Amino acid sequence: MDTKIYKEKLEAELKTLEQELQSVGIKDPNNPQDWIAVQPEENISPADENEVADTIDDFENNRAILNDLEIRYNDVKLALEKIEKGTYGMCEINNHPIDEDRLMANPSARTCKEHME
Repeated sequence: MDTKIYKEKLEAELKTLEQELQSVGIKDPNNPQDWIAVQPEENISPADENEVADTIDDFENNRAILNDLEIRYNDVKLALEKIEKGTYGMCEINNHPIDEDRLMANPSARTCKEHME
């Protein structure tokens, strides 16, 4: 399998994911492989319960978005590592090749169609 097209797609997706992650979080200084959601910057009065509640909601939204993005980000990084190791495109469950149409739709797919989540 020629992995060049998949590598290009994965690298482009990784760049996009990094930008999206930076919009809702920062890299954890204690563990640079992890991301931490940031609290939206708002000048709020602690006396205004509605503003405090809105800020908490915004933070929770950022954390939920960040969690989804971080999973995708790590899957893309893993796929790029597999390309480098020569193990890209193999199902992690049964070690059979992943169909190319599945990889075109999702270049970071970790399983074949039979074992899709």
